[in-house]
Amino acid sequence: MAKLIIKPIKQIKAEIQVPGDKSISHRAIMIGSLANGETVVNNFLMSEDCLATVKCLGQLGIDIQMANDKCQMSDGCRTIIRGKGLRGLRESKAVLDVGNSGTTIRLLSGILAGQSFTSTITGDKSIQKRPMMRIVKPLRSMGATIEGREEKDQIFAPLKISGGKLSPIKYELPIASAQVKSAILLAGLFAEGETRVIEKVQARDHTERMLAYFGVKNGQEFQGKVVDVPGDLSSAAFFIVAALIAPNSELIIKNVGTNPTRTGIIEVLQRMGAKLEIVDEQVVSGEPRATILVTRSSLRGTNISGEIIPRLIDEIPIIAVAATQAQGITEISGARELRVKESDRLAAISAELGKMGAKIKELDDGMIIEGPTGLKGAKVKSYGDHRVAMSLTIAGLIADGETTIDDTACIETSFPGFEALLRHIQ
Repeated sequence: MAKLIIKPIKQIKAEIQVPGDKSISHRAIMIGSLANGETVVNNFLMSEDCLATVKCLGQLGIDIQMANDKCQMSDGCRTIIRGKGLRGLRESKAVLDVGNSGTTIRLLSGILAGQSFTSTITGDKSIQKRPMMRIVKPLRSMGATIEGREEKDQIFAPLKISGGKLSPIKYELPIASAQVKSAILLAGLFAEGETRVIEKVQARDHTERMLAYFGVKNGQEFQGKVVDVPGDLSSAAFFIVAALIAPNSELIIKNVGTNPTRTGIIEVLQRMGAKLEIVDEQVVSGEPRATILVTRSSLRGTNISGEIIPRLIDEIPIIAVAATQAQGITEISGARELRVKESDRLAAISAELGKMGAKIKELDDGMIIEGPTGLKGAKVKSYGDHRVAMSLTIAGLIADGETTIDDTACIETSFPGFEALLRHIQ
């Protein structure tokens, strides 16, 4: 079992780039596969999750070629997709396996709902525990036949999806979820008429932006494009927090996506007193990006709740690490969704930071953290969750003594090259 051994650092002085955005990389493969002709994706994220999407679309008859199967983030991976149009997918002879990727299973289910054949899609043990009724309900209402393992009022993978002629719907999301929204919108490409999703609180809008960038109109064929993927802000977040809490630190992160539906972490950290500067802003391939300048800062506690939660849901574990070094109380609420991620992240991060001496209390829908606390090196575990593993790694950089994080192979699901970049900043 892979593990990381982390020792405290004296400072961070570096200029870095993080890998391509995971959410955008997934969508570029899927939408490029439904386009006619060639789509070129620059800076595609070569993570296990995104490669699961590539594999599934390959099984469905799409030719996808990588410039280098082993390229790392610094190489700006170039991926070529030869799309076959909305009706060009073919039935897979084998089960579609998404591995650990919740994005793949939920978004691809929307596409499969509109096909004229039957597909079975599943994933690893973690995926098979994640709730799927949230996509199954609206897709069934559009006309798809979906079967799965049913328990009480919930349905789980493996999912058997028999597509067909879909009807458009107007659907109000009961929870803020970019994955659910995207599954419906992608299914809507195969429905006759307008499909509309209503959000009480806006979730990530990468799907809408990319559909607009490709010039997609309801039910009409569209052409391939060149997609330049910015660096992933969720990945940058770990190094942003590292530079904020490590002594004598200055960090420059170039070419980071700054989509407003993702910048909740920037807003919260600035509210906590972080010295963060956003420069060189531009929009490329429909997505904003910029350079982020980070300087060691004295942080203060804050309350995090309400409409900002969907805009930083993935970053809450690393925000918790920052909160251990902030003066006063940080309270996070309204984040119950974290209990059905790759792990129960509320329980995982509370337990493991607690082992390192953090004053942290787990709530039903969040946590309360009191700081500042001098963290101590400890033996901790990731629960097979990449964001928990990386958050604990950053905590280890400022802990007194050595920190060992068990089960860190999961980091490859979202951040290939994380360890190398960690060594680079020291």
